[in-house]
Amino acid sequence: MKKINPQALLIAKYLNEWLEYHVPSIKACSPHTKRNYETSVALYVMFLRSVKQISPKTLSAQCFSLENMNEWILWLKEHRSCSPATCNVRLSALRAFLKYMADKDIAFMTSYLQAETVPNQKTPKRKVVGLSKMAVNALFTVPNQRTTRGLRDYTLMLTLYSTAVRINELLSLKIGNIFTDGPKPRIIVIGKGRKKRPIPLLAKPVQYIKQYLAECHPNPNNPDALLFYSKSRGIYVPMSAENVNKLLKRYAAIAKKICKEVPLNLHAHQFRHAKASHWLENGMNIAQISYLLGHECIQTTMVYWDITTEQESKALETLENEDQRKLQKKWKMANKGGLEEFLGLPLIGAAD
Repeated sequence: MKKINPQALLIAKYLNEWLEYHVPSIKACSPHTKRNYETSVALYVMFLRSVKQISPKTLSAQCFSLENMNEWILWLKEHRSCSPATCNVRLSALRAFLKYMADKDIAFMTSYLQAETVPNQKTPKRKVVGLSKMAVNALFTVPNQRTTRGLRDYTLMLTLYSTAVRINELLSLKIGNIFTDGPKPRIIVIGKGRKKRPIPLLAKPVQYIKQYLAECHPNPNNPDALLFYSKSRGIYVPMSAENVNKLLKRYAAIAKKICKEVPLNLHAHQFRHAKASHWLENGMNIAQISYLLGHECIQTTMVYWDITTEQESKALETLENEDQRKLQKKWKMANKGGLEEFLGLPLIGAAD
């Protein structure tokens, strides 16, 4: 009887470590991101099993070849009906896992380097539906601030808009990273790549954060408690982005009656997009906006806005006469069973 390839045991071990310990340790990693990582690797394993007839006995580093990964992308598009954007998400997750293995064992370095050469799929530029200042003001009138839920929701929306942080950055914000006293009120968020950046707080967000903590939060003096936490799971578990988007849509349906400019399919990212646009309209320096958004370069901010050439020229004019400055920039051993069971991954259904 053919023995299991020793590398297969290593791959199973590293996959378990990566999913159970490494990925959750990434400070800016949400539960949604963890699920995406697991599903992406499970889809690659499904491809290896169903297309390449790989089993626990034949699984090795060679299974992560450039040829296989390119073929996997085609398989995702043709057999799983994945969009180019989804293919890129899947590929990014596989690269992350291969990098983890390569850091642990040089035998997987070639696989990781080959994954880095797999081209991303071209995606159509996704335009974010704009959110005007009138629409923002209409939305702010809806939550009933006399109730605990209403005060929480208003504070969340106000902080989201006034700081332009990503929704997961706000939901992972701990009380210990909020500084409402002193001459420079601010929050410190952990963005992509686990990079920390301070975001100034204006007087109104400071006022409502203080009120929300004093009146609604069960443990406002605990620096490790989350500002916006899960009601059902406690102060150390964040609200989900999905639930935030659901409540935003409920408020949008009401605000639409006040202001026709409010989009019914409202989601959290539109507050970030809107604030960035409003900063630019108010004459803020494009470099400052790029830094506050957590972008590593100004060109990313340009693409993010989907702005015209004329608007780009106007934006770049804000850089004139400025000093040049750099912006920070279950695993289970199984003698029998399929590849997914051997690696402790879920079986993916027929439809994506």
